[in-house]
Amino acid sequence: MKNFKKLKWALVLSGGGAKGLAHIGVLKALADMGAPEPALVVGTSMGAIVGGLYACGMTPDELVRFVLDEFNIADYLDGFAFKINGPAGKFFQIGQILGNFATKPGIDSGQGLLQLFERLSGNKTFEETRIPFRCNAVDIVTGKEVVFDSGSVAKAIRASMSFPFFFEPLLDGNRCLVDGGLSDNMPVYIPRQEGIKRVLAVDVMAFQAMPFSAFRTGPQLIYRFMEAAMYRMSRKSRIHADFTLYASNKTSPFNFARKKSFIDLGKQAVKVSAGQIEAFFSRDILPWKRRGRGGIISDAEE
Repeated sequence: MKNFKKLKWALVLSGGGAKGLAHIGVLKALADMGAPEPALVVGTSMGAIVGGLYACGMTPDELVRFVLDEFNIADYLDGFAFKINGPAGKFFQIGQILGNFATKPGIDSGQGLLQLFERLSGNKTFEETRIPFRCNAVDIVTGKEVVFDSGSVAKAIRASMSFPFFFEPLLDGNRCLVDGGLSDNMPVYIPRQEGIKRVLAVDVMAFQAMPFSAFRTGPQLIYRFMEAAMYRMSRKSRIHADFTLYASNKTSPFNFARKKSFIDLGKQAVKVSAGQIEAFFSRDILPWKRRGRGGIISDAEE
């Protein structure tokens, strides 16, 4: 794809908890294919994290290396309980979760992750990113979606990933901001509004039937409710993208221990859809205008 280095296109990355680590595999595989860099990156929740750090200058290789060699989400969560393994850790975690949920607007403040995003992004603003970037959140004071295009990238990412129940909302002046997936988990309309005609979306939240026995905890059940709602709200986004790449399985979105398998899933999704992706980047108007989808929706589960 060396002839297409100046092709103008946008990349939209969906939310999906730990499943969103598949976005890193997608970025790595696209780079290995020789795909041109996007003119705009848009993300929601975990898609905002991966997309925002990529837009700020982290390469796919750097993202893979950081996640596999350095990242342990427990290191960035509040309280000692999340750092204890085994039965004792589970006992203390349940106590801390119940205590925080009864007295605070979320189990975790999100402060540790905000500091991580500030470090990895180099405290860049939207005006300073290497690739233009946008992400969304929802202001629960007004109920309106907020699209970030200025200010601190790290704070915008922190707002976009504020999953209700688990993370406290991000307070920004009179706004109380939570996960952007509550409005649009894959906001294809953003690059359309900015005049970009070719949009490739990556969906890690393909909704699949699961037995009720899979929902063993309150957070898992709440997430399933949210997943169903976000899936219905994002149907139009799947239709309006020129190509939607699926990289999803039934693994729990809370399972950060399977980070390598998620990255590999993203790589494999690109591999099995290589022909369709080549067509997307073709200068011939007909192949990429035939909107389609590809990738992997597997039955693997944890």
